[in-house]
Amino acid sequence: MAETKVSVEIAPGKTIEISTGKMANLANGSCIIRMGDTVLLAACCSGDARKGSDFFPLQVDYREKYSAAGKFPGGYIKREGRPSDKEILTCRMTDRPLRPLFPDGFYDEVQVYGLLLSADGENDPDVLCMLGASAALALSDLPFQGPVGALRVGYIDGKFVANPTHSEMKKSTLELVYAGLEDKVIMIEGEAKECSEQLLKEAMEFANEIVKKQIAAQKELAAKAGRPKKTPTLYLVPENVKAALSAACADKLETACLINGKEDRLKALSEISKAAFETVTASLTEANKDDLAIQLKIEFDDMVKKVIRKAIVEKGYRPDGRGIGDIRPLSAEVGILPIVHGTGLFSRGETQALVIATLGGAKDSQESDGITCAVGEEKRFYLHYNFPNYSVGEVGKISGPGRREIGHGNLAERSVAQVVPADFPYTIRCVSEIMSSNGSTSMASVCGATLALMDAGVPIKAPVAGISCGLVTDGGKELLLTDIIGAEDHFGDMDFKVCGTREGITGFQLDLKLPGISIDLLAQGMERNREARYKILDVIQSCLPAPRSEISPNAPQFSVMKINPGKIGALIGTGGKNIKEITESTGSQVDIQDDGTVKIFAKDKKTVDDVVRRVLSYTAEAEVGKVYRGLVKGTKDFGAFVEILPGQEGLLHISEMANYRVAQVSDICKEGDYVTVKVIDVDRSGKIKLSRRAALEEIEK
Repeated sequence: MAETKVSVEIAPGKTIEISTGKMANLANGSCIIRMGDTVLLAACCSGDARKGSDFFPLQVDYREKYSAAGKFPGGYIKREGRPSDKEILTCRMTDRPLRPLFPDGFYDEVQVYGLLLSADGENDPDVLCMLGASAALALSDLPFQGPVGALRVGYIDGKFVANPTHSEMKKSTLELVYAGLEDKVIMIEGEAKECSEQLLKEAMEFANEIVKKQIAAQKELAAKAGRPKKTPTLYLVPENVKAALSAACADKLETACLINGKEDRLKALSEISKAAFETVTASLTEANKDDLAIQLKIEFDDMVKKVIRKAIVEKGYRPDGRGIGDIRPLSAEVGILPIVHGTGLFSRGETQALVIATLGGAKDSQESDGITCAVGEEKRFYLHYNFPNYSVGEVGKISGPGRREIGHGNLAERSVAQVVPADFPYTIRCVSEIMSSNGSTSMASVCGATLALMDAGVPIKAPVAGISCGLVTDGGKELLLTDIIGAEDHFGDMDFKVCGTREGITGFQLDLKLPGISIDLLAQGMERNREARYKILDVIQSCLPAPRSEISPNAPQFSVMKINPGKIGALIGTGGKNIKEITESTGSQVDIQDDGTVKIFAKDKKTVDDVVRRVLSYTAEAEVGKVYRGLVKGTKDFGAFVEILPGQEGLLHISEMANYRVAQVSDICKEGDYVTVKVIDVDRSGKIKLSRRAALEEIEK
């Protein structure tokens, strides 16, 4: 198969190349995508629908190998293991714009795979994975209703930049990852340094123009080298099953769907479905029982969806009784746990998050993996999100964090990180424990993290709050919903999360079930979220108006001191002997920098003071006129060598030993004795002259 290529110029001198036919030709569709020296393979394959499937089993996987950067994996086993957070987040960003673009009833297994082949350390492969996945599907025989375009947008010195490099992103005040069709957005995600809603809208409009070019290039490539699209098998519910189920329960659904309270509503729907399924199964004796059970489940869910959507659009009625723009009841608390450094308990209706903040030293920071970014980059603020089964009143497998937990934690982390001071000396970890869930737990985590940080005394720039906006479309009508609950997320069309301060947006993420919406409609959602955000910030600040004036007494205490860079070796000691003794005996962290800055973290102020004293004992310099108690390290006929500070000796000449003539040194001192001496001179070469006679005279005064 001959290789076919297309190119897209997304900015002057910045080109993306997409090619197919050279590698992975047994896949349904595959391509190689390149920008700069970052190269990535995207491939897709399909299989038959699993027996009993009632959903579209799309699986997106993305992997980075150290070989792509010319490196070896660390550790004993020289092979990559579980996917990193970066890989998981890229999977999620790639999945979200693809999933809405397959037909209803299509349940064939589809796998999309992205493999990083070459990493130049400047051009991020995540958006290339998104674009490459779309191109691979467009080239395949699968019923993909794309293609989509995808890129990252930065805002540097007042200008939008398409797919900025890592170096450029360090200067950007906005990071927008955008995916969409022509003039329709499907997915956005990113962070900003308190940008306005108008600026974010303009960034999306900028991205849309580039997306159009990317889509045109993919269509050109597919026309030249793509496979003919096959007619898919769609697993749709037969009309007789729909009619029988509707007759069995339709008149009961509306009442049940509009019950306030998640638990009561689900219980009522469960009772209706159980009775209706038994009735329909008994009446349709000719149907295959296994297939019928799946069809009934799919159709019942669809009926509930239609009832709830119709009630919202036509009556403005929501499942929990609120108005379209209303927020659920809010509450905020801080300082509810002993020992920990900071806590925030935030509730919004039935959704509740407990966030615990922990402060630590430089050694507690998280280092980058170094595959697609610079080695040694450290993250001094991070947030972990946990979603246990009890938060939704269920039982299930208990394991480590899954993709959902990684994604929700990352969104909350990025949104709050914008207000943490860059020069704050502590490393900060927030852990969000979801206590109960009925929609937007990631946004509750943002609010809880703000409370916990302020409770711990972290001087954040401003409080951050997050809220989600939903969308329901029906018969050409479009209705935005403020603060969606789980049912509105499940049966609605959009989950648009926006976080920010009173000054602007700090984080955002869009999940969409429709094949795209207009940027103008999304901008209306941003305004709806802004109004709700201010109300939530009022509740947060009524609980705690500002960060506490001092760091929590339970947190490690901190001190910074400056030593002569030439004394660093003396502080560290031979083989690290001195610094090891200090840290192990005090339980402290001591970070020594090349310029002589010494940062000390310890459990309390008393320990900090002890460490400072010990550091000074190794690094202090002799001061002329100061009296010391020193150890005689050796003697000669002309005097004695006395250690007045660790590693610092001076000469006590025989003429300076007493206020009378001393016949021999041994009359005054011998090796191992302690003597009181005064520094009378330090010459340019650093040689120290001592006097016992002057010290005694000063003491006698």
